[in-house]
Amino acid sequence: MNYSSINEKTIDFTLSLPMLLNRSLDAIMPPYRDLFQEFGVTEQQWRVLRVLWEQKHLTSAQISNLTLLPSPSLVGILDRLERKDLVKRLRSTSDRREINITITNLGRELQSKVMPKVKLIQDQTREKLSPTEWKQINNILKKLDRIKIEEA
Repeated sequence: MNYSSINEKTIDFTLSLPMLLNRSLDAIMPPYRDLFQEFGVTEQQWRVLRVLWEQKHLTSAQISNLTLLPSPSLVGILDRLERKDLVKRLRSTSDRREINITITNLGRELQSKVMPKVKLIQDQTREKLSPTEWKQINNILKKLDRIKIEEA
């Protein structure tokens, strides 16, 4: 980008951490979005499936926490995944107020089809960075994830 004709405030904005993170996400996500579309799921549905593939079952609150999806949005996402027969809701046997979400057989079939392609995309992304850079970026992003900025 040619910064010679851009004023200092614009440079500060374009080089701000939120903008750098957004541009990085925009650079990384297109192959994933294409893959999600190929399998008929949205990015948000993918996030839910991804965490459920790693757990036997989770509550809505746990899924919301792990996927960073707000609970009100999650209800609709789970409804759509349930209509696609990818997840099911089960009442807890120990606490009837608790509803657990679990993957169906069709959801597991989707996992076996999509995860090798996800790994390929991840490997292609990693090839763009040295092992040291990959470790550094992961450490920095984890550190940023732990930072809680106080409201002004």
